[in-house]
Amino acid sequence: MAQVIVTVNDRPYTMQCPDGEEEHLRELAAVLDGEVARIRQSVGAIGDIRLLVMAGLMVADRLSEASRKAEALEEQMKGLRESRNLAQLQAKDLEERVADRLDHATRRLEIIAKAMVR
Repeated sequence: MAQVIVTVNDRPYTMQCPDGEEEHLRELAAVLDGEVARIRQSVGAIGDIRLLVMAGLMVADRLSEASRKAEALEEQMKGLRESRNLAQLQAKDLEERVADRLDHATRRLEIIAKAMVR
């Protein structure tokens, strides 16, 4: 496990994370610190715990909204896949019907050509 020092609300915190995840942890801390800064700028000086709880709730709200949008996109993709599959089936059916009609037309033309040769 790696140790990383992150700064949130101008305070350093030593955190542990799996090796190789240090930069990701720093990025997450930067997101939280950005929320803390926005809240502090908006509401002024409040206790650290309340400030961090509010920032955590703001981040959780954004995550919830992103999850909702992702679920909606997954449903949309499912519908698009179903539509594509149906269109492929319809195209195959149409292709078979056109091939049958062309085959039938070819046979009729052959009969007409033989009749003309006689």
